[in-house]
Amino acid sequence: MRRSINNHNLIVSANPKSPISEIYRLLRTKIQFFYKEQELKTVMVTSSQPGEGKSTAIGNLAVAYAQEGKSVLLIDADLRKPSLHRMFSLLNSQGLSTLLAGDTSLEESVQETAVERLSLLPSGPVPANPSELIDSPAMRELLELSKLQYDVILIDTPSVLSVSDSVIVSALCDGVIMVAAVGKVKKDHLRKAKEQLDHVNARMLGIVLN
Repeated sequence: MRRSINNHNLIVSANPKSPISEIYRLLRTKIQFFYKEQELKTVMVTSSQPGEGKSTAIGNLAVAYAQEGKSVLLIDADLRKPSLHRMFSLLNSQGLSTLLAGDTSLEESVQETAVERLSLLPSGPVPANPSELIDSPAMRELLELSKLQYDVILIDTPSVLSVSDSVIVSALCDGVIMVAAVGKVKKDHLRKAKEQLDHVNARMLGIVLN
């Protein structure tokens, strides 16, 4: 049974005809158009610093993909300050952390959202060793298995300059989108974040100004 969503941040779901919803659909289209010759199944969304709106952006982008008819898996890989389960009004008793620790399977950990064709793998309980879990063979196996079951996998991570988790995940993805808060983020922070991603040869798809 699908739970209802009561979150004003998911504007693409709450008000699909709004100008903001159209912007997220345009972002989806640009990703598909500019990289149509190269398959992008795993896309990570991050920011340079906390509070720039990356989780809101990836939640709406996931809804936009699902509304197009894609089967979407949204993964909350922010094992330190997870938020996507609250955004979609779902539980967080198990998820990515329990899956990577070997305590649950993918099928047991994934939950259906109120949006048709959109599933969420929440973060699960905050673990004692987030970076070690993210940088593990189990994480790589999860992404490979997910590619067989879903059209698109979108991954929310902590901000790049906060911890190393996002840099680790970026090396496993087909592309990375950086969300930057206009009037808040400093150019130097963006530059440093991009340098860290470039160091692991992450593929930067673009920057979304929030």
